[in-house]
Amino acid sequence: MVKSKGQRKKAFLRVMKYSSGGVLEPAKMYKLKHLSKVEVITNDPSGCTFTLGFDNLRSQSVAPPQWTMRNTDDRNRILVCILNICKDVLGKLPKVVGIDIVEMALWAKDNTPVVTTQRSTEDGEPVAEAVTESELKVTVEKELVSQAEEEDMEALLGTYVMGIGEAEAFSERLKRELQALEAANVHAILESEPLVDEVLNGLEAATNIVDDMDEWLGIFNVKLRHMREDIESIETRNNKLEMQSVNNKALIEELDKVIERLRVPSEYSASLTGGSFDEADMLQNIEACEWLAKALKGLEVPNLDPIYANMRSVKEKRAELKILKATFVTRASEFLRNYFASLVDFMVSDKSYFSQRGQLKRPDHADLRYKCRTYARLLQHLKSLDKNCLGPLRKAYCSSLNLLLRREAREFANELRASTKVSRNPTVWLEGSTGSSQNANTDTSAVSDAYAKMLTIFIPLLVDESSFFAHFMCFEVPALAPHGGAGSDKRPNNDDGNDDDDLGIMDIDESDKKTGKTSPDLTALNESLQDLLDGIQEDFYAVVDWAYKIDPLRCISMHGITERYLSGQKADAAGFVRLLLGDLEARVSMQFSRFVDEACHQIERNERNVRQMGVLPYIPRFAALATRMEQYIQGQSRDLVDQAYTKFVSIMFVTLEKIAQQDPKYADILLLENYAAFQNSLYDLANVVPTLAKFYHQASEAYEQACTRHISLIIYYQFERLFQFAKKIEDLMYTISPEEIPFQLGLSKMELRKMLKSSLSGVDKSIAQMYKKLQKNLASEELLPSLWDKCKKEFLDKYESFVQLVAKVYPSENVPGVTEMRGLLASM
Repeated sequence: MVKSKGQRKKAFLRVMKYSSGGVLEPAKMYKLKHLSKVEVITNDPSGCTFTLGFDNLRSQSVAPPQWTMRNTDDRNRILVCILNICKDVLGKLPKVVGIDIVEMALWAKDNTPVVTTQRSTEDGEPVAEAVTESELKVTVEKELVSQAEEEDMEALLGTYVMGIGEAEAFSERLKRELQALEAANVHAILESEPLVDEVLNGLEAATNIVDDMDEWLGIFNVKLRHMREDIESIETRNNKLEMQSVNNKALIEELDKVIERLRVPSEYSASLTGGSFDEADMLQNIEACEWLAKALKGLEVPNLDPIYANMRSVKEKRAELKILKATFVTRASEFLRNYFASLVDFMVSDKSYFSQRGQLKRPDHADLRYKCRTYARLLQHLKSLDKNCLGPLRKAYCSSLNLLLRREAREFANELRASTKVSRNPTVWLEGSTGSSQNANTDTSAVSDAYAKMLTIFIPLLVDESSFFAHFMCFEVPALAPHGGAGSDKRPNNDDGNDDDDLGIMDIDESDKKTGKTSPDLTALNESLQDLLDGIQEDFYAVVDWAYKIDPLRCISMHGITERYLSGQKADAAGFVRLLLGDLEARVSMQFSRFVDEACHQIERNERNVRQMGVLPYIPRFAALATRMEQYIQGQSRDLVDQAYTKFVSIMFVTLEKIAQQDPKYADILLLENYAAFQNSLYDLANVVPTLAKFYHQASEAYEQACTRHISLIIYYQFERLFQFAKKIEDLMYTISPEEIPFQLGLSKMELRKMLKSSLSGVDKSIAQMYKKLQKNLASEELLPSLWDKCKKEFLDKYESFVQLVAKVYPSENVPGVTEMRGLLASM
């Protein structure tokens, strides 16, 4: 099928198939422009099977379409049709494999049917005309073999028409004709000899001309070689001249740069040697410093070619710049030392700047820092010019500011103590019958509040001053996080609101932990901070000592406050501030230890009294003291208080035991009464304080032991014969059988009856005597019921053991039963 679309024609091969109803319907259509190969399958002996290879198959694994025809004529007919269409419409033929295309053409010629057509003459009569089928296809322009080619082929074949048996004659004829052709060619060559001679003469003349030309070219080559050598010499001299010109130009440029480096601008020279250090002139001074540092750096070997470093002019200019540097550093250092001293002197001379009577004044260094920041960049340039000049400047700054800080702390501490009104408590806490109990409830919170206020005002101030000093004086130390920790919410807002220049500085210990070594600048910083803040701790110590004299227990609160600030300053405080807080903590702990030692001494003095009866006075006083101490605990002061409890109670128990040993007769009574009083007075606190709970249990065990000893003594005093008789029986039972015991000396049945008569005849009176004896020396009446219950229980246990022994050894003897004795005790 061929479709025309404008000037373009498209050829298709449509394959039909029978449907289920026997009707032909289109199955598939192929574009013949993609047909690349026509192959007759050699495996089929009939030659009726062929394949069409298309080059547009997407997958190479798909086999090309294959058809099998009924006979070779059908095969030839469709293949000729496909090839004609490809040649006429597409202008190209596919590759044909397995069949000869000439045979195909001959078959097509022999099998083309003749069709009779009619045409009209001029008269209108139809005339029959025989044409082949191929001529009827107007679309076919050329056959596979043209008409002229066919006629020539027929004439040639007609010339040699022979039978099959004439092959040898045909071969002989061909040989004769070939020999004739060769003879004719030799004859033609011989006839052309004059022409050959003429050609040879021409070739000889051309050879002579070529030889002459070769000689001329040799002469020209020599001349050109000499000319080339002359040109190379000229180019070499020219290159040298150009190189010399370029080098001279580069040298001039380098010398101009060196001259520019060696030139000292007059305005900078004037600023460095004699300029003013007023605030208005600082910008020009900074520019001069920057130029000087850059000029000095530019004359050093890394930045200057080593060839120039040893030039006399460079050495002279370097010496000149060093003189300028030394002059400027000396002038600037002298100015800054005087400037720091003048700033502090001005502030110290103004009394209104400090705390006065009736007025606490918070230190304000905003103006001081603002004036110092004016010269911060100058200090940085001085460090880059001469690092050694910073040492004296740092000492001068520390010396001046130390005077100001100590004066502020001293005036503030003095006014803080003067404005705090509290009554003093007596220092005697754990002895005596008057004084401390009357003033124990006096409110002394103002004392610890004053100490806290001192820390709140000055610790952030000292941290800020340390950080500002480190940054201002150009210390190269690691900066930490912004200020934080305890007390940061109370930090005084006395700066100018711009803390960009303030840094948190790591202390030496923190640096050691992180870097493994201490940087020189960090060591120098902490040494300078020692000079800056040294002496200010005395004013803090004065507040601690003053608070201790008013109320020693306030050391607990002050210890907790100090610990809170110390833990809060670990991240951002300068080294000396942490040392100060550590010293304060040690001072508070020392004063509290002093109080604990004095109180323990008061307890120990009870040992030297004549005779102690009843509850010792320090037992209930300790409970009152512990109650107050618990009220003062803040933060980390728990350990401090627990250590005091341990020391107090240990001394109390040791002293109690010593006092009890002075009179062994009443020792157990004294012990059980005091241990009971200790438990009663500390019951509530022991439920919430683990340390006191431990001593509470210790006192409980000592109380039980004292009760047991005292009750056993009373029971044995009234029923000595009874229980001694039982003791003898128990001792003998280890060695002899119970049946033999009645026959032992002093343990006969008669002896048993006498002992029972003497011990149990008036048992109710004996029990009443036990109660009276128990009550006689007991000062604490509230202990009597529990002690009497213990006594009755202990007596019953012992009596029950005696009855069981008698039943084993003297089964025939009658002894009052345990139930009877229990009823008697219950009625008492």
